[in-house]
Amino acid sequence: MDVRRLFDLSGKVALVTGGSRGLGLQMAEALAGMGARVAISARRSDELEEARNRLEALGGEALALTADLARPEAIPGVVEGVLGRWGGIDILVNNAGCNWVAPAEEYPDEGWRKVMALNLDATFFLCREVGRRAMIPRRAGKIINVASIAGLAGNPPEIEMYSIAYNASKGAVVNFTRALAAEWGRYNINVNAIAPGFFPSKMTRATLGRIGAQVLRATPLGRL
Repeated sequence: MDVRRLFDLSGKVALVTGGSRGLGLQMAEALAGMGARVAISARRSDELEEARNRLEALGGEALALTADLARPEAIPGVVEGVLGRWGGIDILVNNAGCNWVAPAEEYPDEGWRKVMALNLDATFFLCREVGRRAMIPRRAGKIINVASIAGLAGNPPEIEMYSIAYNASKGAVVNFTRALAAEWGRYNINVNAIAPGFFPSKMTRATLGRIGAQVLRATPLGRL
């Protein structure tokens, strides 16, 4: 069996949010490496341009779209940017996310709203926009929502995560994915989620610097 042929994405268009670094960039590189044309979105244009250059170095086409997806009004423009360039979206990866660390009893309203706006609201609004404009009319599409193991259970008490909004938002993403998969199956749209654990990235740098030893002790293999 030719595995590369099995996963060939030549001619497909993918949109990866939070695609300028970390897991988002790695997924974008994987998609580009299999032949997809890849659009990435993030807030920082300098990081986006660097990421776009990396994607184009793989031999494909790439598009960088600067946007703050926590602002719902920014989402139609991102989708329009991809459709205007390539005419469709076959794959959507909802990867953009953030965290705010504070004990639950001291958690600020601002932190709760910020985390929910990007981790949950933007995931729904993007699915809705891409679904009705690109996937439902064509009766085809693949959506991957990035959840987290933090959305599947509470944090062990020995690991002082203090990430109540992050846990809640990722738990919501898990069940949102189930609900949307059931509803949009009729349109031949596959909706799935992945739930990564801890891994080194710019987003996790501060947290791992604070509780990295605790995380390693709670990890069976003792490594990230």
